[in-house]
Amino acid sequence: MSLRVMVYSHDTFGLGNIRRMLAVSNHLLGAIPGVSVLLVTGSPMIQEFRIRPGLDYIKLPCLSRTGRGEYSAKSLGTGIDRLLQLRSGLILAAARDFAPDVVLIDKKPDGVKHELRHTLDFLKHSRPHCRIGLVLRDILDCPASTITSWHEGGYFNTLRQYFDGVLVLGDPTVFDAAAEYRFPEDIRSMTSYCGYIRHHAPASRDTSLQRARFLVNGEKHLVLVTPGGGEDGFALVRCYAEGSAKLRSTRSVIVCGPEMPASQRESIAQIVARDASVSVAEFTGEMLGHMAAADCVVSMAGYNTMCEVLSLRKGSVTCPRVHPVQEQWIRGERLSTLGLTEAIHPGALTPDNLMRAVSTRLDSNRTAAFPASLDGLDNIAAWIRESALPVAKTAPLGRLAWNAV
Repeated sequence: MSLRVMVYSHDTFGLGNIRRMLAVSNHLLGAIPGVSVLLVTGSPMIQEFRIRPGLDYIKLPCLSRTGRGEYSAKSLGTGIDRLLQLRSGLILAAARDFAPDVVLIDKKPDGVKHELRHTLDFLKHSRPHCRIGLVLRDILDCPASTITSWHEGGYFNTLRQYFDGVLVLGDPTVFDAAAEYRFPEDIRSMTSYCGYIRHHAPASRDTSLQRARFLVNGEKHLVLVTPGGGEDGFALVRCYAEGSAKLRSTRSVIVCGPEMPASQRESIAQIVARDASVSVAEFTGEMLGHMAAADCVVSMAGYNTMCEVLSLRKGSVTCPRVHPVQEQWIRGERLSTLGLTEAIHPGALTPDNLMRAVSTRLDSNRTAAFPASLDGLDNIAAWIRESALPVAKTAPLGRLAWNAV
């Protein structure tokens, strides 16, 4: 039988959300026979990713985040209210015509500025068999801010009214979201900790070839520097570039990220222009291969990057983002406590501090074992199989009438 899954990812900043939801989507294609996945996203980078057969996407007009909970149109010359109305209509049309059996919503229960309200009402009234799950990363923000925003947004009532499950891609041994964010008992009962996302290392032969390609002058160590999308990673990359000459017998590969402004990339290239041991790139489609080949990874503390580091058991130094939300700092600090990374607060970041931390990681041959689950993708697929497949067999197909707009 066929199963239709619709995935919503609003994506206004960086690559984190779209990478995570693409990982979920791609895993479902291999885990559930006959599944089709429609991804609805506002990510400006969606076209950069390889789209597998069985997966397609609808690109929403882009938003820019201007502050905590505040947005503007990124590209179109229109006000935010009109843009949100356009996005809302596109999402509703997708739900009407795709007729999903499962909807996975990333992070925001009713979307940016409630843009999913009409779609949620449509699904409840016209496709009552459809199972709706909220997918959360391990950490959203500091507890005080998250508790306030969830109460102000009425998110718990939205979950009660429309959702069948809250799926946390994390583990309470690192961060207990339900406890930290004071989920009411009825919401806790529908919350599942699925575990983090596992990334599989390339074949050892491929990793050896990667190392041989980079360590061309007999260097002993390989360091990968990646600020993710790069939109706000300039300070970290600049500090590394300024201090990298202090690392002996080390090859450094800096991948700035496609969203780092060209002027900043050029500045980094100028800093390391005379250092043959440092190479700089804007983007790579082989990030996991680079990471597997590296002895140490220097990064921010984004969810996807840390999942890759943990999956590959790599030595790690992080300089987490602290604005506009503290999600990365909390993650970096928790993982640092577990001995899995060295977290440097951006207020304390200097080339000397960074090089000391990297040198310490390179000199250590052991990486602490991650005490939490990395089975997040398998467990989301299991939730869909258990909750959606039995009812999808008898559900009606096709477009249903709806007049919510």
